[in-house]
Amino acid sequence: MDRQEETKLRVARQFIEAIPHSRALGMQLDALSDGSAEISMPYDLRLVGDPRTGVIHGGAVSALMDTCCGAAVMSHPDAPAGTATIDLRIDYMRAASPGQRIRAHAACYHVTRTVAFVRATAFDDDKDHPVASATGAFTIERARKDDPA
Repeated sequence: MDRQEETKLRVARQFIEAIPHSRALGMQLDALSDGSAEISMPYDLRLVGDPRTGVIHGGAVSALMDTCCGAAVMSHPDAPAGTATIDLRIDYMRAASPGQRIRAHAACYHVTRTVAFVRATAFDDDKDHPVASATGAFTIERARKDDPA
């Protein structure tokens, strides 16, 4: 891993750890590469939206996907210094299976001067049947030339 990749990994971990809801949800950065990220969170009874079924609340899934998309943007080769969500559309396809870890994978597929575009998928142990998919637009904050990053 080269210095720039190490820096991006460190920044992405700090990004996730600095967000209170990411810590509260137990999010973990599992993978990061040029423009893609994978983040997961454990099943937690505190996050159950329907006690009858034990299904995790959709808000927790959306927070996971949003955070994963932001990490993908920050890992893009154009090296943005920061990002924020402009728009995120999430389509829920099924309930996540109770008791299973939820993973999100996001890929930043296009970057303009000021906006990054991302696609993401959330899944549990059944990778063939996603829990949700998302598309989003994120701001691009570029590092200043005089920043030592």
